[in-house]
Amino acid sequence: MGKVAKATVSLMIVTMLSKILGFGRELVLGALYGATVYSDVFIAASNIPKVLFTLVATALATTFIPLYYENLREGGEEKALKFSNNILNITIILGIILSTISFIFAEPIVKIFAMGFKGETFKQAVLFTRIIIFGAIFTGLSDIMKSYLQSKGSFTIPGLIGLPYNIILITAMILSVLLDNIYILPVGALFAMASQFLFQVPFAYKKGYKYRLFVDFKDEYVKKMLILVAPIVVGVAVDQINIMVDKTLASTLVEGSISALNYADRLKGFVTGMFIASISAVVYPQFSRLSALVDRTEFFNFIRKSINAVIIIIMPMTVGAMVLSEPIVRILFQRGAFDARATQMTAVALIFYSIGLIGVGLRDILTKIFYSVQDTKTPMINATMAVIMNICMNLLFIKYLKHAGLALATSLSSIICITLLFRSLKKKIGDFGQKKIIIVFLKTTFSAIIMGGAARFVYKLVFGALGAGFIMEVIALGTAIIVGAGVYALLIILLRVEEVSMITDIVKKKLKRK
Repeated sequence: MGKVAKATVSLMIVTMLSKILGFGRELVLGALYGATVYSDVFIAASNIPKVLFTLVATALATTFIPLYYENLREGGEEKALKFSNNILNITIILGIILSTISFIFAEPIVKIFAMGFKGETFKQAVLFTRIIIFGAIFTGLSDIMKSYLQSKGSFTIPGLIGLPYNIILITAMILSVLLDNIYILPVGALFAMASQFLFQVPFAYKKGYKYRLFVDFKDEYVKKMLILVAPIVVGVAVDQINIMVDKTLASTLVEGSISALNYADRLKGFVTGMFIASISAVVYPQFSRLSALVDRTEFFNFIRKSINAVIIIIMPMTVGAMVLSEPIVRILFQRGAFDARATQMTAVALIFYSIGLIGVGLRDILTKIFYSVQDTKTPMINATMAVIMNICMNLLFIKYLKHAGLALATSLSSIICITLLFRSLKKKIGDFGQKKIIIVFLKTTFSAIIMGGAARFVYKLVFGALGAGFIMEVIALGTAIIVGAGVYALLIILLRVEEVSMITDIVKKKLKRK
């Protein structure tokens, strides 16, 4: 258990470092290019290989580990290594074929992903795509190598691959401006994607990996992998389709719409990645262990506590991001080419994306619960329904709210998705404490709303007293966040939210012992 805890803490630390550097990458892009046609083209072209290849690569990597262990049990290290090389080489072949096809048909692909691009903007997007698309080969290889290292008990190295990726991209962004050559951006993106795989190779060799040129499409485990990946591919595709639909429709709007959505989405992802991803990584093994017990009381209690923990963390962030969206965006992004117009567009998108934070946070936890009871179809079906509704709402809201409507549609679809998952989970396992979860949700929502009002009041009061200026606004925002956090903590303690009471009781006991 000590090793698991140590690995979890290490993974949380490196994930935090990677997220911070990734966020820094967005700050650099915003400062150098703002919400302009160049940033729109680069972001759109960078997203194309992610949508086309990430779902396949993720599905292969997810099914790799259990099949690797199965080979290890049956034939030892030699058979497991043979299986690893077979999957790695098949991934290379598939990556080359798909990348070549995408290179040839880059123009129609860009028309699908960015239908609003015309003239020179369209030509640049096609060229960017043709350069970046071959990096998709390394996306698959990186995911397979990551799974190999994790099967060997190495979690820190796979968690660090975001560091070389972001460093190379940031360097490319700076060089593209210094050398006045926009095409350094896609070349940098290609090298960045390759670095994620190459970074892991030396560590894999230390763990016993040895490359062999071996390909067998008829291998029984390759056939088994194809069967297992089907629901996972669909599940991952759901998120990618959401991204594609948003970016495609945003390309039909005014210049900078794609960038504004991207920056706001990065802020949302920073929050969920820093906290929810870490919680999910810790609770998933516990879900799997407890679901196998005959008496499921402990399993149900752990589900309820995990969901409530996410609610307690997400609700103040949701309200806080909504009431303080403009100063947050202005402080983080408004410099260089990122002007007041870009700030306003991004802040509006952040407000509407924040509505769905609770959906994003809980979806990951609920999906892991279904996986722990060996049900991969239910999340896939519910997520597919949510995507269909997201597309319908996109088409409706874009007419009235422009790019903000796309963010709102994404948020509402994620809330619909978790509503469906909650209903399906109740049918699947019965009562797991839904009433207590609703009570916690109502208490935290009330506390977060009061907190939001207090934070907004304090920000205006302090900023008004100190006057304009970057440093003054940072002080005002920091003060508002501290006061808001204090108000929220006090309210949920007074309202006796169970999970908070548990924490305060533990602290009191430790203080008494001392």
